[in-house]
Amino acid sequence: MAEANWYVVHTYSGYENKVKANIEKTIENRNLQEEILEVRVPMQDVTEMKNGTRKTVQKKMFPGYVLINMVMNDDTWYVVRNTRGVTGFVGPGSKPVPLTEAEMKPLGIKVDNVTIDFNEGDTIVVVAGAWKNTVGIVQKIDVSKQTATINVDMFGRDTPVEISFAEVRKFN
Repeated sequence: MAEANWYVVHTYSGYENKVKANIEKTIENRNLQEEILEVRVPMQDVTEMKNGTRKTVQKKMFPGYVLINMVMNDDTWYVVRNTRGVTGFVGPGSKPVPLTEAEMKPLGIKVDNVTIDFNEGDTIVVVAGAWKNTVGIVQKIDVSKQTATINVDMFGRDTPVEISFAEVRKFN
């Protein structure tokens, strides 16, 4: 079976949720659960001020677009392309282009599972970036942001610094 990728589908403005519902109904009716895995309308929380009061509402990140995780073949292309409200896939001509890992990361779609060989309280050394060759003790690990907060000695005081997992290794 081919690999599933995320694709972007262009829709009529305001039809994003209808397109999502129509595709999900078609998946169910045609038993395409193995080929079309997920349909998303990316949303974000936005704080608005109305009549002097703050209100948090959800707005579409990309009005007029829907994200679909699917195995691209003639059947799935046809089903999505001929869904009411869909104007086409994003890509040159009629050839859909899958999203790259870098494009998906800010959307929160896929988080790389990174294994680290240190824990809170361990001593690590920074191997890249502005703090290169700095040795510090891990105070906090944030897996979702892929960062570690370490204490470094600056001007005779312990100062917390947030460092990416890619920039550190365990001190031996």
